[in-house]
Amino acid sequence: MKRFMTLCLIALLALATLAAGCGGGKKDDNASQKTEKVLRIGTNADFAPFEFQDVNGKEYQGFDMDLIRAVAKEMGYKAEIQNINFDGLIPALEADNLDVIISGMTINDERKKKVDFSDPYYKSGLSIIVKKDDKSINKFSDLKGKKVAVQIGTTSAMEVKKIEGAEVKEFNSSADTFLELKAGGVDAVVNDRPVNDYYILKSGVTDVRRLEELLTSEDYGIASSKKKPEMKKQLDAALKKLHDNGEYDKIFKKWFGNG
Repeated sequence: MKRFMTLCLIALLALATLAAGCGGGKKDDNASQKTEKVLRIGTNADFAPFEFQDVNGKEYQGFDMDLIRAVAKEMGYKAEIQNINFDGLIPALEADNLDVIISGMTINDERKKKVDFSDPYYKSGLSIIVKKDDKSINKFSDLKGKKVAVQIGTTSAMEVKKIEGAEVKEFNSSADTFLELKAGGVDAVVNDRPVNDYYILKSGVTDVRRLEELLTSEDYGIASSKKKPEMKKQLDAALKKLHDNGEYDKIFKKWFGNG
């Protein structure tokens, strides 16, 4: 009888051990399935409203940041964002320390020698803001003989000075140019389009309008390594999906209004 009981106990222990082993294997499989792929993203978080850090210096915010998180999600990745000096972004990508770059980066021939760019996701350029009731200015050539506020040392200042007869008034910041327009000291303000759009959206002003014409044209793109051409294809597919399903428009409206 004792021998029979001993055999039963051994059998039960064996079954328990087998069950525990099976359960452990299943748990490991689930853990493996939950492992997320990470998309290593480089940015220079000093270019509002595209990329900047919140007041606590922790969270990365801006149009680019929301867009790349949506792109990563569409691609099946978890977004991991790193803040790097702008001139160090492409070297970091070339060294395989990053998978992609999104940082208000203009697509140009010089950069295209080093990286692949996604389809353009934002068209930038210089735009004009005028008082809503001013119908005399509808394009850049109408600035002839007008007083125009620009930020000192910018492309805006350089380009407006080329307009014959325009009286250029330079200020230390873009915020100062808007204040001058509000005070009636100038007829128009010329800044980068995203700067103007962000001002209109965040200030809530209703007595100004932005003209559609752009003096210069720059396309922003997401950069990836030339060694990984599949990444560009994935980025383009994700951007297209976000345009098609309306998510891109939601993100754009959040940061730039109706544009």
